Amino acid sequence: RSALSSLRGVPLGFVGFELAGEGFELFDDFARYLYLPRLAGPEVLTQAIRDGLQMLTWQSETYAYAESFDESVGRYRSLRGGFVAHVSLDDPGLLVKPDVARRQIEAEVPESSSGGGDSTAKPQHPSEPRSILSPPAAVMPRRFHGSVMLDPARVGRDAGRIAEEVIAHLSGLVGAEVKVTLEIHAEIPSGAPDNVARIVTENCRTLKFDDHGFEKE
Repeated sequence: RSALSSLRGVPLGFVGFELAGEGFELFDDFARYLYLPRLAGPEVLTQAIRDGLQMLTWQSETYAYAESFDESVGRYRSLRGGFVAHVSLDDPGLLVKPDVARRQIEAEVPESSSGGGDSTAKPQHPSEPRSILSPPAAVMPRRFHGSVMLDPARVGRDAGRIAEEVIAHLSGLVGAEVKVTLEIHAEIPSGAPDNVARIVTENCRTLKFDDHGFEKE
């Protein structure tokens, strides 16, 4: 996360940051310009880029990724955000400002038919052949919900996989609002010692739990 915080400080003066080309250009910029944070090595930057691309809030906090820019049509190719990326030093891709990426993605979403039709269309007569109507478009699902039991000893690992393999795909959809809630239920037959109860309660407050508490019965 510290690497990502360093990358967030970079002013996106251009629409696309080229990751590679004649050398690793973005890393070279960190070494060339004194106002940018100092990096220990290229791997710090590549990890920060990966972290930013897979964030669920990429549309407001980080950036999107494109394989290249097509100057003939003025659009980015394979533009996407909120996904697990495998960026390397020889990657020729581009980092794209979130507002620029959002405009292109929204513009490429096919508009639903308004149903108004053309007011000047010629009415059909019985003597004219009827046009063959296309079947109605399939209705796509608009909601998703899911719950899963996690191994208490491996919550970090399992939660990370869920974020990469489920949540990232949903949050990457344009206009999607994804909410994730973590519930904890613990049965303690012998009872929780005072020091454990105090630590857990204080940590819940620090982590801004909406609801928490111990019960004696």
